[in-house]
Amino acid sequence: MKRKDYLIIALAPPVLLLGPLTGQLTVEGWNWTWHDFVMAWVVFAITTAFLRFLVTRPVANLAYKAGAGLAVITGFLITWITMAVQIIGEDNPGNGLYLLTILGGFIGVGVSRFQAAALARVAFTMAGALLLIPVVAVLAWPADFNPGYPKVQMLSSGFAAMFIAAGLIFRHAAGVVRGIKTA
Repeated sequence: MKRKDYLIIALAPPVLLLGPLTGQLTVEGWNWTWHDFVMAWVVFAITTAFLRFLVTRPVANLAYKAGAGLAVITGFLITWITMAVQIIGEDNPGNGLYLLTILGGFIGVGVSRFQAAALARVAFTMAGALLLIPVVAVLAWPADFNPGYPKVQMLSSGFAAMFIAAGLIFRHAAGVVRGIKTA
């Protein structure tokens, strides 16, 4: 990475934090502590780094960049929603499963060595995990399952669909269509 990349990773999050800072100063009931701002900066910085590294790679084709962008944005949304408002109930331990899925995705990306076909498998695996999380959570922790199973499953399915789309795009980037190598 070049010096410019480090500057983008360091300076993009503070610009993005201007929205929450404005909300903190002007919206009644917006009660962020300095810990919230630090955590938001970390999440923004990691997202910016992944976008900068994966999406702007000069050796990657357009499909690879699109798949990487979709996967990174989906991971960001899951992390942000889980940390900010929690997907399943206020104190349901099942929320941690979403963050574990993202952690598994990070590990999968590292193991895949950024190869498009392997990244497709990581995306499909994450989609499967996201579809199972509401089922596991409702069976293991049914007491605090708010806003209800159908809504949680619908949200998880939406995120899973995004990872499935990223996986299909990565497969296209790798030149794999219906099991036949095309590139």
